[in-house]
Amino acid sequence: MKKVKLIVNPASGKGHGEKMIPEIKDKLTQIHIPFQLAITEHPGHAVVLAQQAVEDGFDVVVAAGGDGTVNEVINGLMLVKKFTGKTAALGVLSVGRGNDFAFGANIPKDLDAGCRCLLQNNRQWIDIGRVMVDSDSSPRFFGNGIGIGFDAVVGFEACKLKLTGFPAYAVAAIKTIFLYDKAPVIRLNIDGESSDQPSLMVSIMNGRRMGGGFLMAPEGDMTDGKFSLCLAGDASRRTIFAVLPRFMKGTQEGHPVIQMRLAEKITVEALATPLPAHADGETLCESGEKLSVELLPRQIEVICEPRYNQD
Repeated sequence: MKKVKLIVNPASGKGHGEKMIPEIKDKLTQIHIPFQLAITEHPGHAVVLAQQAVEDGFDVVVAAGGDGTVNEVINGLMLVKKFTGKTAALGVLSVGRGNDFAFGANIPKDLDAGCRCLLQNNRQWIDIGRVMVDSDSSPRFFGNGIGIGFDAVVGFEACKLKLTGFPAYAVAAIKTIFLYDKAPVIRLNIDGESSDQPSLMVSIMNGRRMGGGFLMAPEGDMTDGKFSLCLAGDASRRTIFAVLPRFMKGTQEGHPVIQMRLAEKITVEALATPLPAHADGETLCESGEKLSVELLPRQIEVICEPRYNQD
């Protein structure tokens, strides 16, 4: 590695990121990875820092935080690539709550292993998603996935809890069963095929997991040029309680209310009730009318373990 920019979000993991800064610095220094440290000061700051890092000639930008931090760095890398053609590889040190992007990209969760992964500098080109909400002319990019409906509300509720990681999302999922159990009717267009249907949840996955432990797309692959879709139709509370544990094992496919598909372009339009949505755990909208999602193949090089596909 020639030049490494380390972007740390001190607020990640409800303050865990700030506590980890001295340890991260020590471990990178011990294994002789030269880096320049930048600490985010507010939401969206990592987008700007990542853009500036590429413009300043850094060939690796490392996001130290959770999925939100990684999402911001991805947006910075994609924006500077769009406007200047310049790029840099993405590294990740997992110090957040869910770390779902890292799971899908085969990046170690453990800090020691994550630092060694950076040192080995094995790289893999991955796909990136782009989403437009309503008439907003500014696209948002994402690395792991988009949740519309039920799982978006789960993310919103998890952020209100003092718990962190998978326990926060598990508690929030149970709470959401009582908050969001009426499937709104949506117009869903998948690669040009349109249908109107009640849908409790639409998960558009580039990776494999959301919420630190829910395998929305057990076979998801960030390199295959396709989104993995997990669609949940109308269901009673009893049915939701019954199917929820399947997502922890990745065995939801085959259940009568679950449909799994592959796609490159998806449009989700609210026909009555506005839709809540998130991208990589970050709020896209609380009451969106239309979301247009497209996969962009092989956009970013990620530093990951040599064997990309996980068991």
